[in-house]
Amino acid sequence: MKHDAMLAIRADVVRRIDAIAEQRGHMPLAAMCEEVDGIRHVARSYGLEPLERLASMLESALALDGHGPVVLSYLDMMRDAAACEDVGPHVSTAYLAAMSLRMGA
Repeated sequence: MKHDAMLAIRADVVRRIDAIAEQRGHMPLAAMCEEVDGIRHVARSYGLEPLERLASMLESALALDGHGPVVLSYLDMMRDAAACEDVGPHVSTAYLAAMSLRMGA
């Protein structure tokens, strides 16, 4: 895929993440889950594995805890992962480890 096209995809994902963060207190849980699932789907389609895994983890957290404060930490990490141009399992591992540190696990 061309570099410019991938930049556009990444920018769109970041825009979607920012929209969730801005509406977090006012967005129904089902709508938030749908938005996160859409981001996960885009990430899977374009090989953004770290973003896909973080989105999947956020979906699980939403299912367990709803709109809790943890959402913003996930969204921050997802924003960083969307902007990251590195790929591979080591990148996913680094993001998941960073998320674990933020959660205190």
